[in-house]
Amino acid sequence: MATVITGQVRAEDGSKLWLRYARMRQAPVDGAVVERTSPTGKAIRRELQLALPKLTVANDSAGRRSLIIRRSSESDVRRLGEEGFAIRTRTIDAKPCIAIESAGDVGALYGTFHFLRLLATDRDVSKLNVAQRPALQLRLLDHWDNLDGSIERGYAGKSLWKWDELPDKLDPRYIDYARANASIGINGAVLNNVNANPLSLSSDYLKKAAALAEAWRSYGIRVYLSANFAAPKTLGKLPTADPLDPRVAQWWREKADEIYKLIPDFGGFVVKANSEGQPGPQDYRRTHADGANVLADAVAPHGGVVMWRAFVYDQGVDPDRAKRAYLEFTRLDGQFRPNVIVQVKNGPIDFQPREPFHPLFGAMKHTNVMAELQVTQEYLGHSNHLVFLAPMWKEFLDADTFAAGKGSTVARVIEGKIHPYRPTGICAVANTGSDVNWCGHHFAQANWYAFGRLAWDPNLSSEQVADEWLRMTFGNDRELLGVLKPMMLDSWETFVGYSMPLGLHHLISGDHYAPDPANAKEPREDWTAVYYHRADAKAIGFDRTTRGDRAVEQYFPKVRDQFDDSETCPQSLLLWFHRLPWTRRMKSGRTLWEELCLKYSDGAARAAGMVESWRNLSGKIDEQRYREVAAKLETQALDAAAWRSRCLTSFASINGLALPADLQKSPSIAPGD
Repeated sequence: MATVITGQVRAEDGSKLWLRYARMRQAPVDGAVVERTSPTGKAIRRELQLALPKLTVANDSAGRRSLIIRRSSESDVRRLGEEGFAIRTRTIDAKPCIAIESAGDVGALYGTFHFLRLLATDRDVSKLNVAQRPALQLRLLDHWDNLDGSIERGYAGKSLWKWDELPDKLDPRYIDYARANASIGINGAVLNNVNANPLSLSSDYLKKAAALAEAWRSYGIRVYLSANFAAPKTLGKLPTADPLDPRVAQWWREKADEIYKLIPDFGGFVVKANSEGQPGPQDYRRTHADGANVLADAVAPHGGVVMWRAFVYDQGVDPDRAKRAYLEFTRLDGQFRPNVIVQVKNGPIDFQPREPFHPLFGAMKHTNVMAELQVTQEYLGHSNHLVFLAPMWKEFLDADTFAAGKGSTVARVIEGKIHPYRPTGICAVANTGSDVNWCGHHFAQANWYAFGRLAWDPNLSSEQVADEWLRMTFGNDRELLGVLKPMMLDSWETFVGYSMPLGLHHLISGDHYAPDPANAKEPREDWTAVYYHRADAKAIGFDRTTRGDRAVEQYFPKVRDQFDDSETCPQSLLLWFHRLPWTRRMKSGRTLWEELCLKYSDGAARAAGMVESWRNLSGKIDEQRYREVAAKLETQALDAAAWRSRCLTSFASINGLALPADLQKSPSIAPGD
């Protein structure tokens, strides 16, 4: 529990996330009426009872309004759908009020959380005319949690799900998790790792999943499960998992019937197949469409979906890992069932600090496609580095595919506005764990928040999302915001600068944390660093142009031509698409080597600057969070210096070039940092 450490600043542990409901000075609301008696209505009532006493002040009644949450049959509200809502200042029965109106219960819940966000961020609510509906139908967190409590790519403790206690005992944090997700519009959770244990579909574990589904139902959150494709063999004891074998199809139908009997609103399956050793239809010389369709047919009568991951990179398909998924899936376009969604990572490699958008976005005209992001910072400093990911995701969502001409952004593609996708969706690998602050780093909570907000509305700006989260998490102090907002918004470019600038990628070893540009020893060549940077005495970079391995040809012509020309290719992706000499003259007038040195040095310096910026806030942040974030930032600054020195030293040993004179004199780039 929070304890007072000064007269003004309270100690906090981060457990309340952005739902702190810190006291405000305004007093706009005079009581609340919830005209809904459903379990969701009760959840709304509980949230208001928790929030309103803190967000409103019982003083002068001038300008105060009653808050009414009610069902509306008006056509403009009905058009917003079950999840949409309208918030308007109105006069009802000759009394001024603020009305949150919706057609569905969950829309009322989302509207309530939006109104509380307006209060918590100190917005003017005297004249409201808000109408919102989510841009995407499925907005999911994928939890790579294992049945033993560990989390693959998890950096915040053990799994939130206490399988040994379920279904009989429910941890109170399950409800806090549901509240946090509902507050940002997330409507689904995949409970288990995509590298799925078949036991996840056993009767015992399905009962445990059903207990979570029951706890979350009133918050609009549906449960999904990752399915191991070989489950008919390993769990069902069949001699095969061939998707075209009638016995296999029957097993999946019976399993689906069992699940829906326990969880009537079960969302469906996520499947990782024929990727990184996972079983799949290609084990039987069947296609990904064959594999997806047998599961899709099983859940279709119940309204379920199958999210079939496109994260495949069979070495036999093409020498370039970046090309393989496109080659495998475009030839299957139109062969998937209507309730199958191909789940595509934002970039063609694997959640790198910066990638071009995946060429599958826009390329699949007759198959539903959804985007997969990663909130957990697998390649971005784990939970040690402050890296606000909204700018990264905005670059991805705003990228123009030119699939149907100019304006065919990735966001519009996944919203079904370019090709008629239904359902539409986006998901992200979660960063939650059993740590008291949920995410291991207090600022990592901002990425969970940002994903939900951008899944609801991809048109939101990074600045708006950062401003909301900061105000709800640290307060509305202008001086505080003036320091923290620029730090957050610059943090992604800072990380890219000191780790993998100019389009470099995968300069790591197996832990996906420490720099290892010389890494040449992994079980697969495409897990090494040298496979990607290809540096020698003359040049560096991966030639994916029309003169190289022709990966650029997987993009639509406008994008292809831009990436293909080193003069028009964005400098931030230059070495992703081009292999260039170290002496190449850049637009800045510097050589490529000098530019690379400058990027690394600048990134490390900016990371060190974050430490100083935070120190200047001493006394304005509660002691516990101040101390814990300070320790993380100091680690980040040391890591950034190590990245800079390790990479530049490694490349200098290859190209034989000296560091630029001005950098040689800088103590911040001394060898051996």
